[in-house]
Parts: sequence; structure tokens; C-alpha cells
Amino acid sequence: MRLCSIASGSSGNCTYVGSDCTHLLIDVGISGKRAESGLNTLGLSGRDVDGILITHEHADHIAGLGVLARKYEIPIYATKGTISAITKMKQVGEIAPDLFCEIREDQKFTIKDLTVNPMKISHDAAQPVAYRISYGSKKVGVCTDLGVFNEYTVDCLKGMDAVLIEANHDVNMLQVGPYPYYLKQRILGDRGHLSNENSGRLLSQILHDGLKEIVLGHLSKENNLPELAYEAVRMEINMGDTPYKASDFKLSVAKRDDVSRVIEIA
Repeated sequence: MRLCSIASGSSGNCTYVGSDCTHLLIDVGISGKRAESGLNTLGLSGRDVDGILITHEHADHIAGLGVLARKYEIPIYATKGTISAITKMKQVGEIAPDLFCEIREDQKFTIKDLTVNPMKISHDAAQPVAYRISYGSKKVGVCTDLGVFNEYTVDCLKGMDAVLIEANHDVNMLQVGPYPYYLKQRILGDRGHLSNENSGRLLSQILHDGLKEIVLGHLSKENNLPELAYEAVRMEINMGDTPYKASDFKLSVAKRDDVSRVIEIA
């Protein structure tokens, strides 16, 4: 099983999860051309993609969806609310209705040899979800765009072999930065994005001996720095009520505009 961020950040998100015979994308918030280039880096093409899992309808998650889905007739998996929102967005272009596959939170479904389990998240979108994907006993989680986390979130992400978790902003950078007040409040709110500190706090509650890799993703270009996110999350883990230290785990930051290292879950 493999996990790889093709692009991750406030300007565009696309994540690959796959096995030897099944290849999935979570979101296509970059151009179709960039998504294909990322797949090529992994030795794949759009023809190999068995499904696109959409978290929600914001542009940084669906910008290249129409192009890629139309070109290769790839099934699109999303909640009812998200499908409805996407079909109203002119910039995505016309997508054949039969390409959409409606899913529901906490209802597992299979795509060939992978099992997908959507989970609820708190974000200002129609019906957003994050995804956990399993191959046999191996599990990975991709969870971004959540303003808050709770016991449900923690329970959903326990037992993962690898996770890509949002560390969107540094609170101080956001507060003193150029964003208008309303946007700052949106990002800081319960339906916004996780700060570096809250990302570390969430991680502190899901650490376990079998967690092999942690990737921090969806960093804001204006309100965060990769080094800042990395150190803030490490500090929260080290200060947290947990027997673990940050150094016990492989921790990295997903690249904004390039393909990150492929994580192999053997």
C-alpha cells in the first residue's frame, strides 16, 4: 500500500493512495496536467486511476476534477451534498452524471482491493468528509480542512499506519497577516482549518506503536511555514499527555507544488 501527496496546500490539494492493482486520488485541486504529471512520477497515468475521492467542493480540492474525470471517465466518489455543489459550479465544466457515485459518512465501500471509509469533518462546505483507506490490515488516513476535532475524529484516526493531517496555519502569523478580518475569523473558527498547535494536539491522541509515518499537509502559503509547522507539531507532541516523543515517529511536511516522498506501508 502506498500514500503520496502530489500537491498539498491552500492553493491546491491532490493525494494518491493505492495498492499494486488499485489506484485512487483524493481530490484534484490542481490542474489536470499537474495531476497527470504527478501520476507519471509514480509510474502511472490517468488511465490507471480507478476512482477520485472528493472531500468537498472548494476550488483547491476540485480545480482539475472535470478535466481528469472527463478525459479518462473516472468514477467520482463524494457525498450527496458535495455532488450537488459540484454540479452547480461552472468552472468545473460538465461532468456526466453517471460518473458520480454517492457515498455516506461512516459507510464503508470498496474499490477493487481497497476499502474506503469516509468520516465527518467540521468545515464550511456542503457535506465535507475525510477518508480512511485500508488494504487488508493496513490503514492510512487523509484528514484536512477541519476547524475542530473531537472524540469522534480521534476514534476515526486511531490505528492508522500512516496519516496525512492538516497543519494549516500559525495563529500569530494569521492574526497579524494581510487577510481581512472576516477571513481570519473563518479560518480560526470551528468550520475553518486546524492550526499547527491543534494539529499536534490531535496527533498526540492518535499516536501508537504501529504508526509509521505522519505527514503534515494543507499548509497556508500566507500564514504558515513548513519549518514552523514541523517544529510546532513536534513541540505539542513532546508536551502532550502521551508516552511518546515526536522523535519516535517519521514526521514530514508535504510539498506545496511538487510530489512528496512515496510512503510504502508493507
